[in-house]
Amino acid sequence: MDMLERMSATSQSENADAVSEQVEQNQSAEGAEQSKPANPDGYETLTSTYERLRHSEDSSELSAFARRTLPDRSDQAAFSRATALLEAVAGNSHTPVEDRVFLAQTMPFPNVLVKLSVDPADEVRQAVAANEHAKNWLVGRLTKDASAVVRDSALRNPQTSWKMRLEGAQNEQMDAQTLDFLASLGVAVEANAPQVLTVMVRRAVALNPNTSQETLERLSHDEAPDVSRAALRAMQG
Repeated sequence: MDMLERMSATSQSENADAVSEQVEQNQSAEGAEQSKPANPDGYETLTSTYERLRHSEDSSELSAFARRTLPDRSDQAAFSRATALLEAVAGNSHTPVEDRVFLAQTMPFPNVLVKLSVDPADEVRQAVAANEHAKNWLVGRLTKDASAVVRDSALRNPQTSWKMRLEGAQNEQMDAQTLDFLASLGVAVEANAPQVLTVMVRRAVALNPNTSQETLERLSHDEAPDVSRAALRAMQG
């Protein structure tokens, strides 16, 4: 198994761990709900509140909930309930775009970010792609987004796997600006990253027909012979 395959396997393992962690949190919240006695003061169960927020058309209520301070983690039941309900708010199109962007920028919770990663608004998906708390498998998914700005943000995120960065560098539909960034990996950006991986990415950029002449010129002077030769061949047509 080569290095990229090992990194891909690690990513899949982290994906499973993240899902398992979120399931445990939700089960904790549901268990706490079930243990509560009937409340005559109108207390809503987690399921009832979730469904109400998921279908709510009250943008003011949804906005207020999105901006609400989370309970302290020491109160596990309250914290788990709040994060579960944020998923409903994040997935509701009546939640104002600026609040969905806020959640995408600030939340570390996989269930919330997964909802926001398929948001119809490019700026929301871009915020998820740039969120360094996002799991690498989720950021990796966004490197293949239909929007160039989302792909660019995802490929710039340090959480993105090298496998995804290499695939981005090889993608002939990738824009020149993003390719220019990828060409800087291991040199001006993330200089301490594994050399074998950064060289593979920079060489792929040199071979990509969308790479600008300016970037090729820079790569033609790359210290790695594989990169400089590929760039020189591309410049010569």
